[in-house]
Amino acid sequence: MEAAAEPGNLAGVRHIILVLSGKGGVGKSTISTELALALRHAGKKGKAVHQCDSGWVPVFVDQEQSISLMSVGFLLEKPDEAVVWRGPKKNALIKQFVSDVAWGQLDYLVVDTPPGTSDEHMAVVDALRPYSPLGALVVTTPQAVSVGDVRRELTFCKKVGLRVIGVVENMSGFVCPHCEECTNIFSRGGGEELARHAGVPFLGSVPLDPELTRSLEEGRDFIQGFPESPAFPALSCIAQKILNEAPVGLS
Repeated sequence: MEAAAEPGNLAGVRHIILVLSGKGGVGKSTISTELALALRHAGKKGKAVHQCDSGWVPVFVDQEQSISLMSVGFLLEKPDEAVVWRGPKKNALIKQFVSDVAWGQLDYLVVDTPPGTSDEHMAVVDALRPYSPLGALVVTTPQAVSVGDVRRELTFCKKVGLRVIGVVENMSGFVCPHCEECTNIFSRGGGEELARHAGVPFLGSVPLDPELTRSLEEGRDFIQGFPESPAFPALSCIAQKILNEAPVGLS
């Protein structure tokens, strides 16, 4: 029997989504960032971390304080400092991010996880299990080597009882900045085939777009600034499908 969630700093969070992948470099952080922005624009809502009575206050990325962020990078004394921690210390910090960050009222908490199926993933799932996460968003790229690694991530979700919301194929073609034609540099369709084989939903394909890369590097809101980009409808559609996954009356 699962433990009931104790009242705490996640009490005001309505839905929790874990962004996973069995492989590094597939764009989990990009998808996590753009998903948060797309959910905010759909009506869902440098920085230093400081303390309050409820714990750590997350960093707010906009004046309306509709998107908040917490990262181990904010806790380092120097931005180029390496995090060389053994498992117990990393797992303890993960639990702190769940219990000691004053998240306040949130419609969605998007958890950007490291690649693989390591102790950190088990720690995240175990820490969030009492709060009944909405599920996992699994990110892949079209190539066979990526799809093979991500297939193991789906097996991980099944073993730990984490529902899979769906699969996203990132870097699905390159959008030319001049003619806007999309060329399939890394092949195409691997993510959709993986989802079909695993029996989970396929949420969509997100093409490479130089404007998306530039907006991330410059800290700009891609969803708001580039509605004509081919990546915009893909990201918006993925966000809408996730909104549709929320229980009726809680979206």
